[in-house]
Order: sequence, then structure tokens, then C-alpha cells
Amino acid sequence: MDILFIIDRIELKYFEFNDLVTNFWLVRELLREKNNVFITTIDNLSLKSGVAYAGCYSTTEISENIVYDKKLVLRKIEDFQLVMFRQDPPVDLDYINSTYIFDFVDRNKTCIINEPRAIRDFNEKLHAVMFNDLMPENIVTASKVQILEFLDKCEEIVLKPLNACFGSGVMTLKSGDKNTAVIIDLMTKKQSQLIMVQKYIPKARYGDKRVLFLGDDVLDVCVQKLPSGNDFKFNDHCDANIIKADLLPDEKEKFLPVAKKLNQMGLPMVGLDVIDGKIIEINVTSPCYFIREINHHHGVQLEKAITKFILSQVNSHTLVA
Repeated sequence: MDILFIIDRIELKYFEFNDLVTNFWLVRELLREKNNVFITTIDNLSLKSGVAYAGCYSTTEISENIVYDKKLVLRKIEDFQLVMFRQDPPVDLDYINSTYIFDFVDRNKTCIINEPRAIRDFNEKLHAVMFNDLMPENIVTASKVQILEFLDKCEEIVLKPLNACFGSGVMTLKSGDKNTAVIIDLMTKKQSQLIMVQKYIPKARYGDKRVLFLGDDVLDVCVQKLPSGNDFKFNDHCDANIIKADLLPDEKEKFLPVAKKLNQMGLPMVGLDVIDGKIIEINVTSPCYFIREINHHHGVQLEKAITKFILSQVNSHTLVA
């Protein structure tokens, strides 16, 4: 079949030979399954008289790496049986506008994973509150008074911009910090911008666990992302900061309903960030599956399981259509 990946502009720049990213493994495995795989970025999407198009590049495997033809080819999006919508955040206006293009794609002709409408409607930090009983105590607000009250109650908190990514702009704040007012003003842009505020989890010093969903299933394999350098959070994708982790039976049990709910919403490929059994964020845009690291630490070939799932979704979609 013909398959189109929507990837990030930065990823396109470093697309070839880059086995750190999830899309590398999925594109290569889909090529090995005799599919025709193309890649593009959101700035190459367009509408012509209500018909959605993508300027895209064909890919090929050479010596176990993937390369792409630098010649841009314009194709109707509905000519693809599958679109993997995996543009990275931040979910800014350009990102939102790109999801609108897919409102003009017939879902009876093209299966799209994850569903752009669902991504558009799901903020990775704010909508985690759908599963509030599985989260640390939290508020979403722009109010300095509310944040100060929450800080006084919790003694240490984490403040997060709602639309940033890769840990950008995330800060911790302890009760009594001399920079409290400045930090709150900075994060909320002087009480004009909503942010997520969570109670700090002490075990954050050991990093966070990436728990992975495929449809209704919670995968047993996962990794722990360690804080980078002197930072309190993971923000450097390197071997030293990603170690083997195990999914505990009680974690799998309580996260299964989350997977089922998100799958029903059109979000079958999701990554949870978890600390001490608590969800701190739900990644639905282009979740990193850490395939290279999971394969190494767990002795599996995760890309094959993911590809099998993806192809099963297309087959089910075709039968329904």
C-alpha cells in the first residue's frame, strides 16, 4: 500500500540514518513489508478546491538505513491508504491549521493514525485531567493567587506551559523561594496564560517512566528517562539517560482503561509519562516509543509489533469502509 508519514521539519533535516526517532524504525519496517512509504511536513500540505494534497518525498532502505528522494512529488492525500500523522509539538497555530487540512480527507478512503481531529481536541497536559484520579494533585490556572495557595498547600510544585514540548519551560517551585512571584509571572505571562501546576513528586529525582499504548493494549516493555545533568527532568535523548524499566502489574491494570478510552477517541498510539505510578503527561502528538532503547534493554523487536498493529488498523478500516 501507499503510506504517508507527516513528520517534523527538524526530523526531515536529520531523517536519514537517525535511529533515535520512532519514525525511522516504522518507515523502515513498513518498507520491508513491501509498502511504498512517503514523508512530508506540514508546510507541504495544501488544499485545491477542497481537495487535500501533500508534496512528499519517496523513501528507500539502503544498507539498513533509510534515505529519501529529494524530489518533491505532489499527491492527493486520499491516494494514500494510510497516513501516520506524527508532527511534533508545540501545538501552535501552524500545527492546528495543518489538522484542518485533514478535515477534507475522506476517512473511508484513508486511515489516519493518530486522528488529527482528536489530537487537535486533546491537550497533552491539560486533558490528562480526564484521568485525574491517576495524576498528582493539580490545578490549571493563570491566577497568581490560586498558584500561591496551591504552593502553600503542597510546599513544592511543578509549573508547565500547556503547549510546549520536550520539557521546555517546565519549572519547579518550593515554598519560600525568593523568586516565587517572578517565576509565576513568567510562567503565566503576568496572569494572562493558563498553565498546568502539579504537586511535585519526590521520586521525580529518579526520572519518569514511558508507558506505551497500542490501541487497547498497554505494552509490557518500557524505559525510565533519567534527569539530564543538573536538571530535574529528562531533556537529553542519549543512551546514558535512558535505562530499562519494568511495568508493574498494578500499573498495567490501572492504565488499561486509559488506553481503551484514548483509543475510542481516535488516539491508538500514545505514550504516558509516569512517576511513582502517577500520570504526569499524556503524549498523543508523536509519542516517542524509544524503539532502539527498548529493543536493546528488553531483547525485542518493538518495531515489528507496532507495524503489525498499524497494518491491522488499516485492514480493519478497509473492511469497515
